[in-house]
Amino acid sequence: MNFTLHQLKVFTTIVENSSITKAAVELNMTQPAASIQLKNFQDQFDISLSEVVGRQFYVTDFGKEIYQIARDILNKTEEIQYKTEAFKGLLSGKLKISVVSTGNYVMPFFLNGFLKQHRNVELVMDVSNKTQVIRDLEQNLVDFSLVTVSPSHLDLKEHPIMENQLVLVASKDNQLTDKEKRDSIFNSIPLIYREEGSGTRHTMQQFFRKAKISPKIKLELTSNEAIKQAVIADIGVSIVSLLSIKNELLQNELKVIPVQGLPLKSQWKLIYLKKKKLSPVAKTFLEYVESEKETVFNNYFNWLKSVVTSS
Repeated sequence: MNFTLHQLKVFTTIVENSSITKAAVELNMTQPAASIQLKNFQDQFDISLSEVVGRQFYVTDFGKEIYQIARDILNKTEEIQYKTEAFKGLLSGKLKISVVSTGNYVMPFFLNGFLKQHRNVELVMDVSNKTQVIRDLEQNLVDFSLVTVSPSHLDLKEHPIMENQLVLVASKDNQLTDKEKRDSIFNSIPLIYREEGSGTRHTMQQFFRKAKISPKIKLELTSNEAIKQAVIADIGVSIVSLLSIKNELLQNELKVIPVQGLPLKSQWKLIYLKKKKLSPVAKTFLEYVESEKETVFNNYFNWLKSVVTSS
């Protein structure tokens, strides 16, 4: 066999994307060039690594075995580079984090100072829905995930980093009546929900069950941005993370509605598999977050206190 590291990279990227086209984009290659590299790699085996049925790309069982070996080889080559940098006194390597969509309002502020201190660290951050974030964690594709609600089926370590507050918001033009502002508000006004499985929805449902409230659900949307736009358009009201509406409050597009029992409070936390051996980069990042979380909050999130107080 005479395969190259480039062929291994192309193969593993195609497998991870389940698509030659998507892998080519990620690798900054043309689709034909990626296909040629895959074919050259495949030709060195008597057993098929993959197959295309219709237009769908599938990895064979043998291909999955080769993928794991190829992934290990690529990790070792990266480790050589990182070890070299370490002997120079520099922290280097990849930091891989998956973040639920609303966590995108949190994580960059914890990464900012860390990446400035360690300029040789390469960041890979995926912002996705809760289901994909947990899948990344299950498959050990990331060092950490940022969530508010941890999956119960995994053996995890958790590191809380800051409080999350969920508030009821409406369009600035929404005129709630005095009757609607009382405890029955959720029974009389249309409520916009996040999709099933999201941490925000989980916390909302816990609140409604405890308060014995049956909300009038208007519709479900799959992203925080979509919910904000729907509320601004006065389609309904919603419960969202206060972190996510800073700009809309400043621009007077949304307003916080005071309701008994709100804000709902949870914790943003970094979670990782308990059995995972953290890399030097991951360990250093965790230490940074633990030591700097109060400073980060005071520098970037102190405005949260005044909004809740004034509402």
